[in-house]
Amino acid sequence: VQLQASGGGLVQAGGSLRLSCAAAGRATSNNGMGWFRQAPGKEREFVAAVDWRGSNAFAADSVKGRFTISRDNTKNTVYLQMNSLKPEDTGVYYCAASLFAVGSRRSENYRYWGQGTLVTVSS
Repeated sequence: VQLQASGGGLVQAGGSLRLSCAAAGRATSNNGMGWFRQAPGKEREFVAAVDWRGSNAFAADSVKGRFTISRDNTKNTVYLQMNSLKPEDTGVYYCAASLFAVGSRRSENYRYWGQGTLVTVSS
């Protein structure tokens, strides 16, 4: 499975972006999917995850109420809608396909990773 993340860019604080993660090679409709991010000089951290059906989604406390993960299995694509962005949201965002049908906060539960897309939030 190849995952291609896109939609990153430069945005002012308070703005919005929508990231997309398209899967190629085989369908990911049976996999939980997740988004992680890595800020400069920091470790990668969990952002949000969703189960294979898109019916059970959850997010890190730091983004809860601002970020929403969703998926369209007909398009083999997962999305991350990011609103009310803050400078501390800056980083490279990675999408990943889980080993399981549910999403997870643990990066070790993900088998396939995209190349990342850079999000920069200016103050």
